[in-house]
Amino acid sequence: MNRDIRHTRAFKTDIQTREENKNLEIAGYFAIFDSETELFPGAFEKLSRSAFDNQLDADVRALINHDTTLVLGRTKSNTLKLEVDERGLYGTIQINPNDTDALNIYERVKRGDVDQCSFGFYIREEETEFDEAGNTHWTIKDLDLYEVSVCTFPAYQDTGVEAREKQFKDLEERKLKNIKMKLKERLQDVKSNNAE
Repeated sequence: MNRDIRHTRAFKTDIQTREENKNLEIAGYFAIFDSETELFPGAFEKLSRSAFDNQLDADVRALINHDTTLVLGRTKSNTLKLEVDERGLYGTIQINPNDTDALNIYERVKRGDVDQCSFGFYIREEETEFDEAGNTHWTIKDLDLYEVSVCTFPAYQDTGVEAREKQFKDLEERKLKNIKMKLKERLQDVKSNNAE
């Protein structure tokens, strides 16, 4: 596992707009726990409930479509608030009334034209398991969160997913080598037994 690869994961969610004391907000879940996603055929990934344990004090940005020039909020300035509950990572973004980009995305979410979220992270710790069908299942246990995004088309095919595919292929090659090695050992045993 390469901890230097940036990952993004996305999904359709229940983000909504709201007005609190004349303050405009976008709020919703940016990540859901224990919801397995198929990254590509035979490879699945989910977030453990511990994934964000070390992240609530991190300096995280809220972006539009992962664009670092379109910042909606930031935890450091208290314009983005993140919390973890039983379901996942919940966020509230305070919309700047003087920012036309922020007001535009607020109105698009309000109308339902934009309804997806994504989050960007680095993997710090994960668990890999294989099922009887030969599928690979990754559970992300700990991560470094650097951004959450409100997205029109969430980026899923990113460098992180490509890295997962390479990791998946490497695992498949190792499994095949192990099978070949065990078959060779069995043949050796059969030859030894027949020679006696």
